[in-house]
Amino acid sequence: MKKQLFSMAVVAATLCACGSSTPQLGKNSIDEVIGAMTLEEKAHLVVGTGMKGFSGDSAVIGTTKTLVPGAAGTTYPNERLGIPAVVLADGPAGLRIDPIREGDSATYYCTHFPIGTLLASTWNQELVEQVGQAIGNEVLEYGADVLLAPALNIHRNPLCGRNFEYYSEDPVVAGKIAAAYVRGVQSNGVGTSIKHYAANNQETNRTGNDARVSPRALREIYLKGFEIAVKESSPWTVMSSYNYLNGTYTSENPELQTTLLRDEWGFKGMVMTDWFGGKDAIAQMKAGNDMLQPGTDKQYEAIIEGVNNGKLDMAVLDRNVKRILEMIVQTPRFKGYNYSNKPDLKAHAAVTRQSATEGMVLLKNDKETLPLASTVKNVALFGCTSYDFIAGGTGSGNVNRAYTVSLLDGLKNAGYTVDENLKNTYEQYVAAENKRLQEAKREWFMPLSRPTEMKLDASEVSQLAAKADVALVTIGRTSGEFLDRQRADFNLNKEEMDLLKSVCNAFHAAGKKVVVVLNIGGVIETASWKSLPDAILCAWQAGQEGGNSVADVLSGKASPSGRLTMTFPVKFEDAASSANFPIDLKANIDITNKEQQKGNVKNVDYTNYEEGIYVGYRYFDSFNKEVSYPFGYGLSYTSFSYSNPAVKSDNGVYTVTVDVQNTGKTAGKEVVQLYVAAPDAAKCNKPEKELKAFAKTAELKPNEKATVTLKVNAADLAWFNEASSSWVVDAGTYNFLIGASSRDIKATLQAEVAASSQKVNDILKPQEAIQELKR
Repeated sequence: MKKQLFSMAVVAATLCACGSSTPQLGKNSIDEVIGAMTLEEKAHLVVGTGMKGFSGDSAVIGTTKTLVPGAAGTTYPNERLGIPAVVLADGPAGLRIDPIREGDSATYYCTHFPIGTLLASTWNQELVEQVGQAIGNEVLEYGADVLLAPALNIHRNPLCGRNFEYYSEDPVVAGKIAAAYVRGVQSNGVGTSIKHYAANNQETNRTGNDARVSPRALREIYLKGFEIAVKESSPWTVMSSYNYLNGTYTSENPELQTTLLRDEWGFKGMVMTDWFGGKDAIAQMKAGNDMLQPGTDKQYEAIIEGVNNGKLDMAVLDRNVKRILEMIVQTPRFKGYNYSNKPDLKAHAAVTRQSATEGMVLLKNDKETLPLASTVKNVALFGCTSYDFIAGGTGSGNVNRAYTVSLLDGLKNAGYTVDENLKNTYEQYVAAENKRLQEAKREWFMPLSRPTEMKLDASEVSQLAAKADVALVTIGRTSGEFLDRQRADFNLNKEEMDLLKSVCNAFHAAGKKVVVVLNIGGVIETASWKSLPDAILCAWQAGQEGGNSVADVLSGKASPSGRLTMTFPVKFEDAASSANFPIDLKANIDITNKEQQKGNVKNVDYTNYEEGIYVGYRYFDSFNKEVSYPFGYGLSYTSFSYSNPAVKSDNGVYTVTVDVQNTGKTAGKEVVQLYVAAPDAAKCNKPEKELKAFAKTAELKPNEKATVTLKVNAADLAWFNEASSSWVVDAGTYNFLIGASSRDIKATLQAEVAASSQKVNDILKPQEAIQELKR
């Protein structure tokens, strides 16, 4: 039907084009172009060009073979009116396109930058903006127009499969880092699409799950980061998420897509769906979800029929078309940019290498084990992941890169010698394991499981301890789209624990040190084993230069300055959301009679956010729960002192200053975190403290001092009162806490704050009451 109508429209368009009065996009006003469009042309524009072979019944990894092969999707062209197709491409860790094209001897590799969790762990907005600039340059030079990134959903639970793409359990960190990323990418004249809007906090049944969240938790936690990104970086587009939110698909929810996003926050751009997101094309159009990607014939036909039978007002369709055209006229493709297909990949590799070192978090460093002493030359390298390093996550967040530097490669490049016999044994084992796992894999799009750790005889480990100067043990975890992590993936398994104990026993008996490297995308359990090794470096997934970046930190070429943007609990069950998360369920495939059970399977069909605002450190600190590593934590190769803290108030703006001095022997950077504690917090059911601002110093030489300035607006101190649907600032004395983590407060300042209130729209209510956690 769609193809027949399009053929008729082409004939009509050809006849019309003979006249000189046909409006052209860019030469005539957008309103004039819309006025000249047929209903069919409008319906084409709000629906993407489709994905061959996919029905639209489930989530997919977007891909197209036209214009830029491997890009996620394209918009519909209209030659008659001068409207080109523009290219939409993944993703957060770098541009995802096909590296090889049929009949073309050239290659189109992109740079795999660090994952979102690592970038956020830098706490360095200027650095993230620089990474964004490099990513945006590749988007531009490879002919794409909009990057489907960044992803900034909250780390509600440690096991969410896509936490590697997301930034933090805290909305201020998520929003500020996302805004920096957007500014960097868009400085190239290409667009971004912040995602997944909103409450996409689990992968299990992500296209059918109803996230049931109170308005307060939504506004203070799950939407706040998006608000910050919209207001501070003006992204070209927003991507709606797959899930329901309080009973309505996010892409079909006018309160979310129009009342909040546009009316309250002032967003001026375009909204698109996630790929095949939502069900009702008419409801999506009305909600203000302007474009449906990648598009289906059924959606096109529904829009045509909706206008003809009066269910869809033409004015609504015109509004959505206008927003799409306003996006198109900004694009390089519309402007005729002569893209080179040759970005400076060498320069970008240097960017990813340096940025990765700054986001790595030193969790433990007994007796200055790191950086490795100059006398350390021979390394015994243990763990399958040492030889099969994980650059990033899977799915739409993957990047088709030319290479990945393993830890083995990185150590060799840094001048270390690795035991060859051990290397050969591991490489043969890993190759055989990966072959076995690939053959056992059921779905092509699912992440490949990690190899089971190889067993080593105690005598063999003792022999290695006698020869090597130090032992490195790498623990790896895969993260990816489509499924959440398993509880077993959170804990070390028996084989990993046996390996770690064996190596630590042998090397400590020989008077040698053991360093653990965590090549992970999200939080794992550390409390039960962290006493064993001498040092622990959380390297995250550092992109294609990962091995070099880790070696730079281990050797002392770079001083670690990353800080955790999430809490590491003692055990999984300590997370406040643990009772309301799909634990050990494998997406839809483990749920029988799915349609019959709609609405009945807890944490699959629906998830109650009973923890409310108590996410991450807000919960652990407010309820005095022991943690393995607190939010904001990270060690350095040097030390810092804080002095002369002060706070000044000026017309509702609170300016906090503090002097930070490097008191150690090595150059380094410090992250200064500003928390605020409201008066009578427990009585008013507020968190014990909340992050309101942060900054990172430039690299300080030994004894060098810098003054850090942090500003907080009075409005940022507000909490959301559901009864009055308003942001309320309570009067009283507030504590401004300057810290190196949420549990390492260096100075406490006090300031008087006046009462204020701002009423907003009474929207986004759950269909039924949620029993929320209270202090």
